[in-house]
Amino acid sequence: MNILIMGPAGSGKGTMSKKLHDEFGVAHISTGDMLRENVKNNTPLGHQAKDFMETGRLVPDELINEMVKERLLRADVEKGYLMDGFPRTLVQAKAFEDITKEINKPVDIVVNLKVDVDTLAARITGRRVCKNCGAIYHIKNSPSKVEGICDVCGNATVQRPDDTLEQLQVRLKEHTTNTEPVLDYYREKGLVQDFEASRPADEVWLEIKQAIEAIF
Repeated sequence: MNILIMGPAGSGKGTMSKKLHDEFGVAHISTGDMLRENVKNNTPLGHQAKDFMETGRLVPDELINEMVKERLLRADVEKGYLMDGFPRTLVQAKAFEDITKEINKPVDIVVNLKVDVDTLAARITGRRVCKNCGAIYHIKNSPSKVEGICDVCGNATVQRPDDTLEQLQVRLKEHTTNTEPVLDYYREKGLVQDFEASRPADEVWLEIKQAIEAIF
């Protein structure tokens, strides 16, 4: 099964991605993680990307596309993939379709998480992240046992610089401008299923799980 998960910042993509990976064994592929891995391992693609990143330029679609193709050919994608954070633009979506056709791994479903702005704002501003291990908490919905201290490794939790109302507005505008056309592209193919993700995570997950099981 090959899945795309989409939604604005704070919609719960990370939470649902983990559940999808654990339940169905699909490879969770985050383009951000993929990019960092290539740079860290100094792969040829990572070396090229680093040149752009160090000068503050966007990494070209061509490089990202090559990384995605390479990642989809790895052994852990045998049961399928869950793409998180890609494609972000219509250009990337069309390129991704070419890639998946070439390697015979077409998209089966696009999980679209819809959340109202007020809920997003509360989720984003309340999010805290461990500086050491990356564990994620929320000051109201999922607090650490000791305020400001990670349950997993005991290091400090912090608010990320981009977890502010101002940055949320920027990201929502980007989502509307770039990602909505991608959703329209997949809607025309009958692949998008919308989920109201303002509700408790367990309710959202149950609906997503049932929708996927109905396909496979």
